[in-house]
Amino acid sequence: MRTTDSICINESQKQHKWYYNLKYLVVGLLFGVLFVKAEVISWFRIQEMFKLQSFHMYGIIGSAVLVGMISVWLIKRYRIKTISGEAITFTDKKFNKGQIYGGLLFGLGWGLTGACPGPLFAQIGMGATVEIVTLISAVAGTWGYGRFRDQLPH
Repeated sequence: MRTTDSICINESQKQHKWYYNLKYLVVGLLFGVLFVKAEVISWFRIQEMFKLQSFHMYGIIGSAVLVGMISVWLIKRYRIKTISGEAITFTDKKFNKGQIYGGLLFGLGWGLTGACPGPLFAQIGMGATVEIVTLISAVAGTWGYGRFRDQLPH
C-alpha cells in the first residue's frame, strides 16, 4: 500500500537550510494574490459553477488541467529533473471505488462551504474567517484518513 504514495516515492533525500523553503512562501503568496484577482476564491463564483450558471471556474479549472497535462508530458518526454537535479518519477495508481466516494464527499464539501484546499487560505487571508471552520474540518478529515487508512477498504 505505501509504495503507491507519491510522497514516499518522490520525497527528496537532500537536506537543505531553513531558508531554502522561503521560495515556497513567496510563490504561495503570489498564488494567493492571483486567486483573489481571478475571483477563484469567490464563494459566489463557486456557487455559479455548481449551479452551471457561469463558465468562469470551468475555464480556470480546465486551463489548469491542460497546463498539468502538458507539463507531465514534457517532464516524461524530456526526462526533466528537479531544480536539485533529482529525477522525477511517475507511478501508476490503481483505480478503486473509494476514489468515487472521496470525490463525491469532496465535491459536496466544496459546494457547501465554497472552499477547496487551494483557495481556502486565500479566503481566510481576505477576511472570510468563517472558513477557519472549513480549514479545521479539512485537517480533521485528512488526519482521520491517515489514522484509519489501513482499516479502510481500498
